[in-house]
Amino acid sequence: MATGCFRFGPFLLDADDRRLTRDGAPVELNARYLDALALLVRERGKLVSKDRFLDEVWRGVPVTDEALTQCIRTIRRQLGDDAARPRFIETVPKHGYRFIAPVESAGSEAAAASAPPTSTPAAGGYWGPSLQLGGAGVLGGGIAGALGGLFYGLGAAQPLASGMGASSIVLVLIALTVAVGVIGGAGVGVGVAAASTAWGRTSPGSIVGGVFGGLVVGAIVKLLGVDAFNLLFGRSPSEMTGAGEGALLGAAIGFGIWLHAGRGLSLRLTAAATALTGAVVGVLIPLSGGRLMGGSLDLLARQFPASRLRLDPIGALFGEADFGPVTQAVTGGIEGALFCGFVVGTIILVQRRFGSDV
Repeated sequence: MATGCFRFGPFLLDADDRRLTRDGAPVELNARYLDALALLVRERGKLVSKDRFLDEVWRGVPVTDEALTQCIRTIRRQLGDDAARPRFIETVPKHGYRFIAPVESAGSEAAAASAPPTSTPAAGGYWGPSLQLGGAGVLGGGIAGALGGLFYGLGAAQPLASGMGASSIVLVLIALTVAVGVIGGAGVGVGVAAASTAWGRTSPGSIVGGVFGGLVVGAIVKLLGVDAFNLLFGRSPSEMTGAGEGALLGAAIGFGIWLHAGRGLSLRLTAAATALTGAVVGVLIPLSGGRLMGGSLDLLARQFPASRLRLDPIGALFGEADFGPVTQAVTGGIEGALFCGFVVGTIILVQRRFGSDV
């Protein structure tokens, strides 16, 4: 890959120190995208074929054309370039790309002058990324929770006595699952942001951040839930979902963030891969004795005989008389896929909106 420093327009690319700056301010690009820009700049004025990108940037890792397209799209956005009227990167249809801006070699002094102080946090400080990713997690977790609540509500809905009908069940379950999804998504988002700040966006540290965020939030939710039921009813279901389940789902989300930032996967592939990982985790949790939302709701209903909630009709869909182990495994897979896929998708979209890639 290119070495040295290159100046084009207001940008300075220090390929050795792996830094891109604009008028001295850092510009966020993940590792592969920075390699792609360095390759283009090194071969300025020449066509760089798609095969060469795959060989020198992805180094033989099989990816789709969409991954390269997303890479160039992100670089253009960070450079403020326009594909219709390019100033930096020109598309050569069906062949590749060409860097068309004038490039000057810059000395190490210029690179040092453009670098931000090492003790200064990135623009927006440390709270900015945490709030952005926490908000993204809230959005993704809320969407997943709404869909999960709708699934459980429609599956359990049946005419009940004392005026509580199907619509009430659906609304109550949606509100409950949205609340849990929002809290869980926020915790994992903040955990990933903290890891990204500490170790960089392209490191596997995002997995650790996801685990930590999910662990803390799961523990807090379980603690508050157990205390609340003890306070209100004098007893509580101690086996409801908690820290372990949260940590595993957080790890799946952190893995998805790393796939996008560290391996250069597109948004669609990242969301699909993370949803699949979340589904596997969601199936394994009940098989190993844990509980996700469906299992916890069923446990609550059985702990309190006067409860009007019954999830047995969902179990009947899978050939069980009640909300048994097969049903818990299948619904756990659905929950894991929804939560992990939507949280990762919204985190990536929010980061794009604010001008940086996770």
